Amino acid sequence: MTTLLNYMESAEGASAPAGDASQQMAAQLAHLTRFPVYSSSITASRRSVFFLGRQGEEKFLGILCSNSKLGESFDGQAESVIVNGARCTLIVCRLNSANAEAARKALPFLDARLLGLRKSVGCGDRLGLATPGHIRAVRQSTMAPIFAQQSMRENARTGRTPQQVMDDAMWGVLQEGWHDGFGADADHLKTPADIDLCVSAGYTFYTFDPGEHVDNAANAASQDALERMAGALPWRELETNLNELLYRLADKPIDLGSFSITVSPEELLRAVAKYGRAVAHTARMYRHLERTTQSGSFEVEMSVDETETVTTLAEHVYIAHELRRLGVKWVSLAPRYYGTFEKGVDYIGNLDEFERSFAQHAAVAQAFGPYKLSLHSGSDKFSVYSIAAKVAGELVHLKTAGTSYLEALRAIAALNPALFREIVAFGSERYTTDKATYHVSAEVAKMPDIRSWPDGRLPALLDDFHGREILHVTFGSVLNHVPFRGVFFATLRDNESVYDGMLEEHFKKHLAPFANDQP
Repeated sequence: MTTLLNYMESAEGASAPAGDASQQMAAQLAHLTRFPVYSSSITASRRSVFFLGRQGEEKFLGILCSNSKLGESFDGQAESVIVNGARCTLIVCRLNSANAEAARKALPFLDARLLGLRKSVGCGDRLGLATPGHIRAVRQSTMAPIFAQQSMRENARTGRTPQQVMDDAMWGVLQEGWHDGFGADADHLKTPADIDLCVSAGYTFYTFDPGEHVDNAANAASQDALERMAGALPWRELETNLNELLYRLADKPIDLGSFSITVSPEELLRAVAKYGRAVAHTARMYRHLERTTQSGSFEVEMSVDETETVTTLAEHVYIAHELRRLGVKWVSLAPRYYGTFEKGVDYIGNLDEFERSFAQHAAVAQAFGPYKLSLHSGSDKFSVYSIAAKVAGELVHLKTAGTSYLEALRAIAALNPALFREIVAFGSERYTTDKATYHVSAEVAKMPDIRSWPDGRLPALLDDFHGREILHVTFGSVLNHVPFRGVFFATLRDNESVYDGMLEEHFKKHLAPFANDQP
């Protein structure tokens, strides 16, 4: 039988032993610490054993080491213990930022890393509790995961910082013993200051959102208006002029593999007027990121998905051509697709037309990259997953966020029906205000009236279109409402296996269509 002392001398970063040995070690560690230990978290490194345990609602980092000097890197309480006849040092630490930084130095698998062109999934977590459930689903998939992901808009509404998001995901990675690598997405960044916050927190994936610089009026503008709009662009930043651009791109066949496209001067002018400032902003953000961090330590995604008008094939060609000419390197891009991608509900639109359009975007991504096509607001878009997987293959990134919060509400509905009823009533009042920055179409009047529902039926509200969207976009108001906050988190922490299980099953449905063995 492998003893704790034998295991302590294992290879660096050795994961928990399998089966009974892991449970026996967890029992030994629990006896030493006097609180239950997550057996999957047990990891050997630097002649020490690292693990997570829990007492009440609070979790702790434990370190059992033969060299007490290791403890100098951690902020915790140390004591001398006897293990299998040998004297060791046991250190018990709170899960704070200082200990998170020290843990990353001791256990390299806790550092976020680059994912490259691997098929991937972003698992947003607005509560800081979802990573264990995400990991359990990802273990059964072929997707490379991003476990730390939250936009600045979400940070503002939840009162969290990029560092807290990173640390919460990292502790979840340790708890589940995930040693296979993960990314960290600084999502929907709009300013250089946003970049700086996320660089300091160790993010590896930077999603630039130049949506505010997209001029949707170009879609229907006249020729004269388009020329005026183009004339006002920041051409110095774009390092070209309109005549040069027309010479390079207009009226020339562009090979996209299975077909070619010729962009007319009018199509190009419209693309320039619509996306020129967005391209300039993206290049500006990219160069700031290059100056701020080490070369080769980051990946970039460009996102124009949260805009009013669909990105045409010619517009995608313009964006990709110009970003490449300006020296921007990116691994994924999120156009504004045909149809409607509303928050937390399935795709709205003609699936045949979506597939045709998505295939064209995939051809551009192959020709000008290769890079991945990113499905933003990708939560619960079950009807398009198989299409995206079939068309894009490995070159796809699925981004989810709010669906994990909705599964938390499903757990609340099952565990604390009275609280859930209060949240629904409160969210209904807040919806008109909170929906202002989202693309949603739910109506409070069309949401089922749950006042007459028995408690056992309440989780079904999370399957209703209007209920899902209303609860989705009011998350910030709910989490910041003092009467809710304490009991909300206490309910989930006291019943973490329930929430983890719901997340696992929900995300398995998201990821299964992307499996390599799917037709």
